[in-house]
Amino acid sequence: MSDRVVVFAPSPQLTVTVEQVEGSPDVHVHAGGQGFWQSRMITALGSPVTLCCALGGESGTVLRHLMAGPNIEVRAREVSARNGAYVHDRREGDREPLVEMAPDKLSRHELDDLYELTVVAAIESGTAVLSGSADTATEEVVPVSVYERLTADLVRNGCRVVVDLAGARLASALKATPTVVKIAHDECQEDGRAESAELPDLLAAAKDIARGGVDLVVVSRAADPTIAVYGGNAVTVTAPALDPVDTRGGGDSMTAGIAAAFAQGADIDTALRLGAAAGALNITRHGLGTGGGEAVRVLADRVRIEPIGEKDS
Repeated sequence: MSDRVVVFAPSPQLTVTVEQVEGSPDVHVHAGGQGFWQSRMITALGSPVTLCCALGGESGTVLRHLMAGPNIEVRAREVSARNGAYVHDRREGDREPLVEMAPDKLSRHELDDLYELTVVAAIESGTAVLSGSADTATEEVVPVSVYERLTADLVRNGCRVVVDLAGARLASALKATPTVVKIAHDECQEDGRAESAELPDLLAAAKDIARGGVDLVVVSRAADPTIAVYGGNAVTVTAPALDPVDTRGGGDSMTAGIAAAFAQGADIDTALRLGAAAGALNITRHGLGTGGGEAVRVLADRVRIEPIGEKDS
């Protein structure tokens, strides 16, 4: 196995954000989407990434140029389906969505080719992150069953599989027992896994997932300490408190930190520290999935991991 991480990102997004700088509009055009943001943070932490995706339409043409980087190898299936895009206005400080264009569904042949290139890359690497796409419940880029098939094929071939999913996608992946599951507290509630956002309910949800054979379950809780369950242990993971600029992308950066740590041969505690630090640093920045690797590692030394006692739960 290498320290390279493969990221399955079915349909990256083209993002346009309008900021206000010295009284004038400042337009930023970037690649985006969960998988790309995770890839960017993984490379910042020292692991190269192979990003497996589909690119199509005008948005896909632009994305191919925007995703290029020295440590990100893009393995893309050229498709007729358009990638999604959005335009956000942040001139008043908060994000205001102006335009949201959903991605198109992949055809059967496009999906088969994307699946094939992902399996080959992930088996070569040994560590894979499975991310979702910004589609709707009625217009899926790929069928949810892909996550079960992909998880099963990779696990049986000795690949660590890290999933950052929710809803039907997570339920599908869990059928094949991924190595790591990361889920947000609100997703736990929306999925019916937890009755509330209180620690006992979220801990019960994490333990239920772990009983299915998952090595590490991580439940992020916004500004509250993260919950982690692994090897019979239940802990809280507390990152240094930092003033947030944009809370979007914190969970994706946490997943990236965990994946990078495992690819580099770290143990679970080290992976949790790196993940928590990456998430904490990301929310202090305007760019999603950004932050310096050295800064993340400095913060990681200040992350606290504490066992959850009976009185806590």
